Amino acid sequence: MRVIAGEFGGIPLQAVPGKNTRPTTDKVKESMFNIIGQHLKGGRVLDFYAGSGALGIEALSRGADFVYGCEKNRQAQETILKNIVKTHVEGRYRLLTADNQRSLKRLRQEEPQLTFDWIFLDPPYKGQTLLALLEQFQEEQWLSDGATLVCELGSEDNLPERVGQLVCFKNVVYGITRVVCYRLAE
Repeated sequence: MRVIAGEFGGIPLQAVPGKNTRPTTDKVKESMFNIIGQHLKGGRVLDFYAGSGALGIEALSRGADFVYGCEKNRQAQETILKNIVKTHVEGRYRLLTADNQRSLKRLRQEEPQLTFDWIFLDPPYKGQTLLALLEQFQEEQWLSDGATLVCELGSEDNLPERVGQLVCFKNVVYGITRVVCYRLAE
């Protein structure tokens, strides 16, 4: 696993030990960023299921300003911290270590006006609740104008073309993985 391109391109990243997480493969990560990369200029990122931190670090490498990564698994947290140090993004990556929903509530209290330009949603494939999350992010006004959300799910699963004001602009399968990208309609 490595940073694919940008400022930190080629730097190897540590994977989370064990079988509790499923890292995004380099091939899928490269495809995701090929889809959205030309638009990734600045902005705030939420990596809602951060795992090793690879998606957030890739976003920083390609031009994002700041990443908030949510991860409650202690081994994954340790891995993220190592990867942050390895890529020297300590001042540009904030790790939120509570349950994801609690992290969002705390973040809203700390920064009431905070919105995200980019959200990566890569939950465990079993029992994923992506549709509910897409609705929640809109209801709780976490999305900046023109925000982009990138969802990773099992290839046999799918999401609707439209969820509230979110419009799908890419839906593609790579082996066992489906990537669905949404943009907030203006």
